[in-house]
Amino acid sequence: MTGVRDVPAGTAGTVRIDPLAPSHPGRWEDARVVVCHVDRAPVPVRLVAARPPERVTEHFEVHLPGDRLLVLHRLRPDELDDDIAGLIAGELSGLVASAGDFERVFTGVVRSTISDPLTAWSTFYANSLAALRSPAHPVDPTVAPESSLAAFAPVHERVLSELRGRTVLDVGSCFGFLPLRLAQEGFEVVATDHTPGTMGLLGAVARRRGEPVRTVVADARTLPAADRSVDTVTAVHLLEHLPAADTVPVLDEMLRVARRRVVVAVPYEDVPEPVYGHLRTFDHAALHALGERSGRPFTVADDHGGWLVVEVG
Repeated sequence: MTGVRDVPAGTAGTVRIDPLAPSHPGRWEDARVVVCHVDRAPVPVRLVAARPPERVTEHFEVHLPGDRLLVLHRLRPDELDDDIAGLIAGELSGLVASAGDFERVFTGVVRSTISDPLTAWSTFYANSLAALRSPAHPVDPTVAPESSLAAFAPVHERVLSELRGRTVLDVGSCFGFLPLRLAQEGFEVVATDHTPGTMGLLGAVARRRGEPVRTVVADARTLPAADRSVDTVTAVHLLEHLPAADTVPVLDEMLRVARRRVVVAVPYEDVPEPVYGHLRTFDHAALHALGERSGRPFTVADDHGGWLVVEVG
């Protein structure tokens, strides 16, 4: 794909977590969080001996030694997929309250379950992509897409139906399940995100899987791509993570880069979900206002959240 250039990592964000950094087998930690798989690593006695666990759930045991968070678990490799997010959000509500701690615990669970970093994440991706392609149970359209992979599967199917042309730039790709799916479907795809660690992880997994996904560290407000250089530009569940002041600049950048169509998807929430890093909410009227502002033909639809599709040319 022409017209998309790489940006030095230092201009586009700061690494908070290196998902592929070395760690002890069965254990992942940083200055704030320790995650241990109790069948794969010795439990740090000094961190659990002082007081009873703060919470014991179906999947986790949580201790609060000093200013650190210790999470014990027994998840199996076949359970490693993006539904871990729902387990953490549901079972550890109140204890894992910030997006930063959520990301640390999530990373720790994956990394402590399988010792080799890339094998751990490759297993996570394989399980997640399989669940997105073939949900294990019927999807309730009233359930928020973020609640599970099964609930998000219809979002991926809708994106596929909205694409025009064969080249796609995905803005705010995060783990990059969508770019990987698009590559499998034969699209030429570039995944972008402001987090170097996430893009490094996606690139490493894509290479291991043999999927031709190009990854670029980029600020969504200043995309490193030429005008009208990509057929379709997508932003799927990105805008809710941004300050309200960034919404229009990001949409303007997408419109600048797109040759044929811009596709935006957002969840509908009563209040932003902080554990997922959501900063604002959207509804049908808000998407309609964004479409009108574009000055181009557009449609707004409600389908497992909201959709804004803008025709560029």
